[in-house]
Amino acid sequence: MAKWGKCDFKQLVRVRDKLERLQVSDLEKLVIELTNEIAARLLRKIIKRTPVGQYSKGSGKVGGTLRRGWNIGEITQAGNTYEVEIINPIIYASYVEFGHRTRNHKGWVRGRFMMTISEKEVQQFAHKLIEKRIMEYLEWCLSDK
Repeated sequence: MAKWGKCDFKQLVRVRDKLERLQVSDLEKLVIELTNEIAARLLRKIIKRTPVGQYSKGSGKVGGTLRRGWNIGEITQAGNTYEVEIINPIIYASYVEFGHRTRNHKGWVRGRFMMTISEKEVQQFAHKLIEKRIMEYLEWCLSDK
């Protein structure tokens, strides 16, 4: 019988242990954390862009209702896609977003597109953020810690 030499399986065992860190539950947790982070960044941009009503001191009205109304819904999974809703329950939110007719129906008030513009901005950097977080996670999984 031929001798093949010595084989040290310690490194192979270490690789196996590192790969065990890559469990499905951990990856799902990572995806949910990423979804929350992207939604929070989007919400922050939307709130920044939302206009605040300016009222005279004697009117008794206070501005900022629309800005305070924004919040994040719950995360849902549809197949391989995770979805999260950014919600504003204030009745006139869509009119401020997309525009509306004036009271006398003679003119048009342009929309502010605070959500539309913010969503486009977040889409531009979201893939970089996702890639960065996945690389950090893989480095953690494959490190000797």
